Amino acid sequence: MNTLSCPAPAKLNLFLHVVGRRADGYHLLQTLFRFIDLNDTLHFTLRTDSEVRRVNALDGVPPEQDLCVRAARLLQQETGCKLGVDIALEKRIPMGGGLGGGSSDAATTLLALNRLWGLQLSRERLMQLGLTLGADVPVFVYGDNAFAEGVGERLQPYPLPEAWYVVLCPPVHVPTARIFTHPELTRDTISMTMRALPKGQDFRAGRQQGLNNDLQATACKLYPEVAEHLAWLARFAPALMTGSGACVFAEFATEAEAQAVLRQLPPDKRGFVAHGLQHHPLREFAA
Repeated sequence: MNTLSCPAPAKLNLFLHVVGRRADGYHLLQTLFRFIDLNDTLHFTLRTDSEVRRVNALDGVPPEQDLCVRAARLLQQETGCKLGVDIALEKRIPMGGGLGGGSSDAATTLLALNRLWGLQLSRERLMQLGLTLGADVPVFVYGDNAFAEGVGERLQPYPLPEAWYVVLCPPVHVPTARIFTHPELTRDTISMTMRALPKGQDFRAGRQQGLNNDLQATACKLYPEVAEHLAWLARFAPALMTGSGACVFAEFATEAEAQAVLRQLPPDKRGFVAHGLQHHPLREFAA
């Protein structure tokens, strides 16, 4: 096996609460991650030297800053592996949208190279390595929709009902650091237990039970386009921003309902319909 082609799915945060801040400045979160069927595709070609190369250009992301390249080199450092890889990335997940594209690409790289290089690292170890690359990387290695705590690394599987989403992509790039460092960001939402979350089909009603995105108000203030897209989508169903933005979404029980809303999207707005996944497509790549 000299080549692997693997998906890297996007995620939605079905809610995101900031419940505190650590002494080192990292924020303590509670969130619910859901994978969706929008994905990047990564192609890994084995090299017998130790070179790690991204073989295609990516606007705004120099190879040395690419999380895929960093993930591959981290695996080399961790294991002493002398093999290398050429990485080609087909990018479909919008950048700066809160859909986790960079983190998902990094996680897919860890999972794929663990297999391609025959490293046999455990899922737990890959998650630990992923956390050093970014707080959202571990959930993509974990492989299940999950309730997350801490900085996003303490995960518990959370079964979710069949659902379809209309996702809108405002024409702005929201830097995560700008949202988290904003002085008006509230950081004192009361913690909840996973047991308190609505279950099954009742989850859709959770929008009326205080499940919000604590980053949303700040993002809307800094980027009015986010507020405008939320207001349009909220005409059809409860709408929420994912991650630190800029993308916003609403949930629907059927694809037909979601497609009916998307057909009404004005020509100056961009969006898509996505299906909620039950598991990460590479969940079986690690034990």
